[in-house]
Amino acid sequence: MEILSPQNTRVKEWAGLQEKKHRDKSGKYIVEGIHLVQEALLASAEVEILAFDVDKGMPAELKPLLQSVQAMEVIGVSAAVIGKVSSTNTPQPVFAVIRKERQGVETILAQQGSLVVVLDGVQDPGNVGTIIRSADAAGADGVILGHGCADLYNPKTIRSTMGSLFHLPVAEADLAEVLPQARERGTLLVSTSLAGTDSCYTHDFGGSQWLLIGSEGQGISPQTAALVDKSIIIPMAGRAESLNAAMAATVLLFEAMRQRGFSS
Repeated sequence: MEILSPQNTRVKEWAGLQEKKHRDKSGKYIVEGIHLVQEALLASAEVEILAFDVDKGMPAELKPLLQSVQAMEVIGVSAAVIGKVSSTNTPQPVFAVIRKERQGVETILAQQGSLVVVLDGVQDPGNVGTIIRSADAAGADGVILGHGCADLYNPKTIRSTMGSLFHLPVAEADLAEVLPQARERGTLLVSTSLAGTDSCYTHDFGGSQWLLIGSEGQGISPQTAALVDKSIIIPMAGRAESLNAAMAATVLLFEAMRQRGFSS
């Protein structure tokens, strides 16, 4: 099947998925580019439609994966269609429409001795995506997005994950509900603070711990801070006043990975 006109009704629907309200209403989102589509297919995500530039042909990297997805519709489209649907100035030759997977926090809560990143009001989609990528790289057991965070399915968030979105549980939740549940199960809730008593290098990251990362400007909310068990500090030798949310999360994650027995 081919769709060549950017005025086609289905194309308009796909383009609409660049907006959160349409993603929420349809329960679908878009990923663009060979790498992200490949990661979605390898992870058995619920890919509904795979569209490729009909003039360039199906990317070789994706051909071996097409047979494994039975319900997926494969459509050849024009460059004009891709341009209309894409969120970037230099559109990729392939995109996929994927059904959202309603991941609950139960999967994350059920894990024993888990290392989890919890985001509280992190509004920059690039930071949210980068934190998910770092959590994946450090072997974390999941990421939880509280209210006020950038949309998980924002195109910039997805691009920033570089495919890690498909590698570990990522759930959206009300932190006022889920954090007490985690504490009841023996999880230590840890945040960063300039007033922290331990540095991230003297703090013991063993056992079940959830690392709370706040917004770029305000940090974690007072409501979330009231639930924190311990605040630690990231020491800095230079003159920078602070790290952004993604950098701070990455420092904590990789120190936790080191302490928890990673060896190359």
